[in-house]
Amino acid sequence: MAGEFGTQFMPQMSICHFDGGWSKEELVSSDSLSMHPGAHVLHYASTCFEGLKAFRQADGSVAIFRMDKNIERFAQSSRLLYLPEIDTEQLSRMITSSVAHFRDQVPDAPASLYIRPTHIGTEPAIGKAAAPTGTSSLYILLSPVGDYFSGGEASLRLLLDDQGVRCGSDHGMVKGGGNYASALKHIERAKVSVNADQVLFCPGGDVQETGAANFILIDGDEIITKSLDESFLHGITRESILTLAREKGLTVSERELSIAELIERSATPGCEAGLTGTAAVVAAVGTLIHDGVEYPVGTGLPGPKIRAMRDELNSIQWGQTPDTRQWLTVV
Repeated sequence: MAGEFGTQFMPQMSICHFDGGWSKEELVSSDSLSMHPGAHVLHYASTCFEGLKAFRQADGSVAIFRMDKNIERFAQSSRLLYLPEIDTEQLSRMITSSVAHFRDQVPDAPASLYIRPTHIGTEPAIGKAAAPTGTSSLYILLSPVGDYFSGGEASLRLLLDDQGVRCGSDHGMVKGGGNYASALKHIERAKVSVNADQVLFCPGGDVQETGAANFILIDGDEIITKSLDESFLHGITRESILTLAREKGLTVSERELSIAELIERSATPGCEAGLTGTAAVVAAVGTLIHDGVEYPVGTGLPGPKIRAMRDELNSIQWGQTPDTRQWLTVV
């Protein structure tokens, strides 16, 4: 599939607007969006979004993966940003009808149709720096995307940053645009200084997440990852991977993980680390960088456990394995 991931879009999108109540959704051109230059979102970052995918199934049908969980998190982000309360039933209808409209253009696996619900504050009020927007727009962008690993399986380099933070400690569970913007300076500096692919934020030495994905460490039959709190995003792929791991009898430890413990464990033969997210499912981490020293994770190459986790979840998403957990919504 031509083009960089997420740069191609279906020609239409579903949209609705809030002004005292939600308007009926409509299908409009996706090439532009009209708003006042004083719109709240442009000045005070009143915006949140979601990322989920629709997959062509083994039988030719199309299904959306874990739509209910994404809608739940989207509603939570909107509330925490004091955007107008979304109508979850309307949002569900907008997502499913949009995907159904372009059903014939959903690519075959391993490619997919990326779905981006977006909620923005539209009130033209530059005096509202300390007050929420009174109006908003909600729309659903669709982007056909190729296989994340089409150029070869990843073995990422992570800089362990114990000084910087991705975002405010009480704001990390919001999937808001401002959180990604605030992480960029750290990520770009890490790329230039140590040729890192991402920054693993570890404020005070506590391992959290990278700028755009959750982190897991696999040591033997144990998976270690940070326990849920307000400081980082509650990833749906993360939750799915941990669910499958528990069902297989693996030990899942959701707890604090220090930089020192992470570096020590990473030297263990067979140890693996990965980043979980919608785009890649699980991407292997090969190298950790801290205080100018590089530490390989296990062999430093993608390992069998990360690969098996990705394959198992892909098999469910693609309809190759029975959906016994009701994670798929067929459209």
